Amino acid sequence: MGVASAIRRLGDSFGCAILSVIGPRLDKAYLATDVPGPTRLTAHATFADQVVAAGDKPGFRILEIGSREVAGGPPMRGRLSHAGYVGFDYYPGPNVDVSGDAHHLSDLVDGKFDVVYSTAVFEHLAMPWVVAEEIARVLKPGGLVFVETHFSYSSHERPWHFFQFSDMGLRALFSPALGFECLEAAMQNPIVGRFSAYADRYLRFQPVRALYCHSNIVARKVRDVEGFSWRQAGLENVAGPTAYPEPVSPAAVR
Repeated sequence: MGVASAIRRLGDSFGCAILSVIGPRLDKAYLATDVPGPTRLTAHATFADQVVAAGDKPGFRILEIGSREVAGGPPMRGRLSHAGYVGFDYYPGPNVDVSGDAHHLSDLVDGKFDVVYSTAVFEHLAMPWVVAEEIARVLKPGGLVFVETHFSYSSHERPWHFFQFSDMGLRALFSPALGFECLEAAMQNPIVGRFSAYADRYLRFQPVRALYCHSNIVARKVRDVEGFSWRQAGLENVAGPTAYPEPVSPAAVR
């Protein structure tokens, strides 16, 4: 290890030690009070555990979208004792049973599944609303979908880094219009941010609040929807009983 590298690592360690003391107080200002946090069902650290708990049963089938081993960690297949498992990915590779385009998922995999699981994939889908439809086609009524993706994260695996998702974005994809009941959607792992010295002058060094790394949803398919079309889906069945915030008059702001 070079001297410069050793000094940098020492500085990083010192900085982390300082932040561990003062960070909780400083970082609280960057949180949003209207963003739902996770419970055990959608917690990032144990998300895969929830998939195993829900799906590792005799006669069940689990489909993982984005199964290729690229980030380390034990693959889902090795954690299952009872359920059947199919690993799907865009490219062939370790832990992949079927490869192809997820926008045509129902044409590529055989049969129906009790659980569909995907992590760190939806941000790389050019048309995630189409993939949501495909998941609905291969999921049994009563089956569960577990999706984890990003709301705020570094640009990666370009050029195919297409979208970021809020909890509401995931709710809209897996909505009653498509036959789903949302059991929980959340955002978690807050990020502290600011605009850099390279931003437009009026933005430089301004804080950026309400950044969360992970966005998760667990939803149950409650019915098949024949002839589904996003163009015909009513907004009330996609966004639920919510609305865009009403305008605030200048007088109310004073």
